[in-house]
Amino acid sequence: MFYRPEDGHGLPHNPFNAIITPRPIGWISTRGSAGDNLAPYSFFNGVAYTPPQVVFSSTEAKDSLRNVQETGVFAVNIVEFAMREKMNLTSGSYPPGTDEFTLAGIGKAECETIDCPRVAGAPATLECRVVQIVQLLGKANFLTIGEVTGIHLRDDCVVDGRFDITRFQPLGRLGYRDYAVVTEVFEMIRPGQA
Repeated sequence: MFYRPEDGHGLPHNPFNAIITPRPIGWISTRGSAGDNLAPYSFFNGVAYTPPQVVFSSTEAKDSLRNVQETGVFAVNIVEFAMREKMNLTSGSYPPGTDEFTLAGIGKAECETIDCPRVAGAPATLECRVVQIVQLLGKANFLTIGEVTGIHLRDDCVVDGRFDITRFQPLGRLGYRDYAVVTEVFEMIRPGQA
């Protein structure tokens, strides 16, 4: 099968999200004049080491985007399998000003380098200052680039000097309504490395 996206795929469901998998989930927390907000984004990833930078993309004008435009900061909370139901609850379309932390019963803590809430029990949180917001092709597609200014690591996830993902089982987004959880980890050495 081949199709041009502009012509449509002819399938009952768009396969695009199912092709690019698994995707990490950035559980984006923000604060704005209407209050605190928490929402998951699967168009999220790290894009640079020095300085560390991340991106997330919003496909409509959501509270997260409005808050980021207003304040210039956001936090990325890493989602673990144990928080899957609460994360899913925060993905709903709620009226502006709804505090998803309260709605889903999620513990909230303050960030250190930015004025923003974070998920208190997350395995890791990246505190970010906005570098740039880029309007992408399409009616309401926005890419937010953030520089990481602070990193929280949950103590039980640091083992022998390494951030150990086997301690919390990261949750990933697949296509349609599907998710994946990391339950097996293996190591490979790149050519030329000891």
